[in-house]
Amino acid sequence: MSSTAPPPVGCSIIISDPQVQEAAIRIQASYRGHRSRSELRSRGPPRLLEDLLDVVLVEGSAARLWCRVSAFPDPFIVWSKDGVALQDSHKHRYVFEDPDVVALVVRDGDLSDLGRYMVTIKNAFGETQGSACILVEVPAKVSKGPESLRSKRGCTVTLKAEVSGEPPPLVAWLKDGDDIEEDERVFFDVGDTSSILTIKSVQPQDSGRYEVFVENHLGTDQSFARLDVF
Repeated sequence: MSSTAPPPVGCSIIISDPQVQEAAIRIQASYRGHRSRSELRSRGPPRLLEDLLDVVLVEGSAARLWCRVSAFPDPFIVWSKDGVALQDSHKHRYVFEDPDVVALVVRDGDLSDLGRYMVTIKNAFGETQGSACILVEVPAKVSKGPESLRSKRGCTVTLKAEVSGEPPPLVAWLKDGDDIEEDERVFFDVGDTSSILTIKSVQPQDSGRYEVFVENHLGTDQSFARLDVF
């Protein structure tokens, strides 16, 4: 006949003890609650924890749009621009950072990247979306300068320059290094992509070196042309 040694003093548990039963009930309830929260998380549709924010993209550089999400199981991600889906490529790079951050990197920025971007995050239980704008900034530039001209006295001549920049640049015209004072005979217009200097009834004193100058907070540019009146 074998005998079993009693448990050390203070280590015995009496199952019929009401306090022991109450503690067991609390442990089981806690476990059921933890399991329930986990199951709810796995069943729920994706949620945005931090939304997308607008970003500024300087021409020639890269921009990164990102948001923080909660999704389990892992979601399917689609990025789009102005309603058109973007493929993961060298230009538009899908990036997954940490367990809950999704991002889109736009490389080699130019004005065509200006627009509204949307991310769609979906799993078997639903989907959510977020959107933001990429604002593109481009240094001021004279894309095509005015051409030098020869004109007879009394004719109307125009000097045209193609300009670009974002934000739109300030445009000025100069003659022989001095700002041109506009009047009814000499004036210039500035459009979205060009500027035209008009000189009516040109005279010999209008001959000289003309300059178009553009500027925004990212840079300046200029171009020159020669006008000769005979």
